[in-house]
Amino acid sequence: MKAAVYIPGQTPKYLDFAEPIPQNENQLVITVKAAAVKNLDKGIVSGHHYASGGSKDPKVAGVDGVGILADGTRVYGFGVSGMIAEKAVIDKNKMVKLPAGIDDITAAALPNAVMGAGAALHFRANVKAGDVVLINGATGVTGLVAVQIAKHYGAKKVIVTGRNAGSLNHLLTLGADEAISLKQEDEQIVSRIKEIHQATPIDSVVDYIWGHPAELVLSALGGTGSTTHKVKYVAVGAMAGDKMQLSSGTLRSSDIEISGSGLGSLDAETMNKLFTELLPEMLQLAADGKLKIDTETANLKDIETVWHKEIPGGKRLVIVI
Repeated sequence: MKAAVYIPGQTPKYLDFAEPIPQNENQLVITVKAAAVKNLDKGIVSGHHYASGGSKDPKVAGVDGVGILADGTRVYGFGVSGMIAEKAVIDKNKMVKLPAGIDDITAAALPNAVMGAGAALHFRANVKAGDVVLINGATGVTGLVAVQIAKHYGAKKVIVTGRNAGSLNHLLTLGADEAISLKQEDEQIVSRIKEIHQATPIDSVVDYIWGHPAELVLSALGGTGSTTHKVKYVAVGAMAGDKMQLSSGTLRSSDIEISGSGLGSLDAETMNKLFTELLPEMLQLAADGKLKIDTETANLKDIETVWHKEIPGGKRLVIVI
């Protein structure tokens, strides 16, 4: 079969690769139709992601994708083998039957963003009707989806931060209520978040960038010695840096609960709900035209050319098999 084959640290190439074989009754062969290229995939291929593993053997890129099972059922699946290939093996406990009305491209692009947005908002932050949510670094694909999901869960106010002015304006059309530019001076950013938190207390923060912007948000949420409003702070990404400085005083002066949402952070029961409840709900929303994601497509044979291509902000690259 043809596949996007790589050695860790090198760009995937369009090559022949042995077809994967199921190893137990929980594994199924899928004929892949589309698979998205995400930061997760790029991190694993580069060897820098914690899920990369240590092997230097050739592998197939892509952690998930959309395709057809032997009985003709269209599904989204999480790969046991690499998914940017003509064939793959998926775990039958980590797949979702696709609803009628959703195309392969959208179905391939959405799930990772839903996992990064929906899992953080639903399972970690427990966003409910009437909540105030701040999404830090919202101008990427997952941030755009997070705004829509937060509103779907009934958030009365969604504040977004980011550096791209065009993307921030786009977020306002998707349901965001206020946008804060991270190109401002630190003092302006902290001051505005403090003003918002004082007027309409922030219930949760979903953070896609970490680093210095996270320092600013957390410092703005710090208290002054009196009773404070509980804030759930969920770290999902680290586009602005993997490390940050956090004052002990910020945590001692405020009721801030910090957690992470990512591979390995969800227990088995929650992971099961991700595939049996959250993803089916969100894919149906997309099929109904109520959850949107922008995409750009390329063919499998062009994988080496497009792997490092600069994709416009807020768009997901999907490889068509």
